[in-house]
Amino acid sequence: MLRRFDTDADHHPAVALRLDVTENDAEQPIHFHRKGQLVMAARGGVTCEVPRGMWMVPPRHAVWIPGGMPHSNRATENAEIYFLFVEPDAASMPSNCCTLAISPMVSELVKYLAQQGLAFQSDGPTARLAAVLLEQLATAPVERLHVPMSGNPKLRRMARALGKDPADRTTLPQWADKLAVSERTLARLVLRETGLTFGRWRQQHQLVVAVRLLTEGAAVQDVAGALGYESVTAFITMFKKALGKPPAQYFAAVQASRSSVPRTPADR
Repeated sequence: MLRRFDTDADHHPAVALRLDVTENDAEQPIHFHRKGQLVMAARGGVTCEVPRGMWMVPPRHAVWIPGGMPHSNRATENAEIYFLFVEPDAASMPSNCCTLAISPMVSELVKYLAQQGLAFQSDGPTARLAAVLLEQLATAPVERLHVPMSGNPKLRRMARALGKDPADRTTLPQWADKLAVSERTLARLVLRETGLTFGRWRQQHQLVVAVRLLTEGAAVQDVAGALGYESVTAFITMFKKALGKPPAQYFAAVQASRSSVPRTPADR
């Protein structure tokens, strides 16, 4: 259905589509459209890439991609994904790509809108529901769950390696040898292209993977092992330093914020 849908030919303020990867391609090549796009995973996971970043969509989160931005999506084989396409200026959404924490209400509204198809009346009940959805979506908290990316082939090679094995502990000097550059040159390249040191950049890869695994129900000790940490304590310290809370408190706070009364724009 996604292939047959001309995103930019539709002028509803918001329209949603469901994509079951078992019935469709798991990967969408680089493309762009006039509408903004919300990518939400109900089952499995999806990775979104834009020219300057990579986002992994863990459960109960979504990635917002502004209109006009080139991007590609790659889903796991068992994924069930929802796309919400939003007309420019239909909602007060971020101007840059970001990960949003999605409340149960917003999640269910997206799913319901996808069930209604594309030919709903602009003044009917489905359109009014879409307006409520956009109003609530504009209040969704932004999460720091992305990895700055670069088009530089050396950094792309490093990113692919970390994507395949988040426990990879190849050092900066070792990468410099592999890429036939000096350690100093590579350190400057990473900082210039991502805004982070090599250590922080690699840690951000691991953080995104950690959040995805933890939201899927993995035990903290298992996640620590999967990321190559020698101890659970070391992993928790990294997580707390990056997100302000240890894993248990972080997810408890996220759950509490989603069960509270949604904030209005005036409250933000």
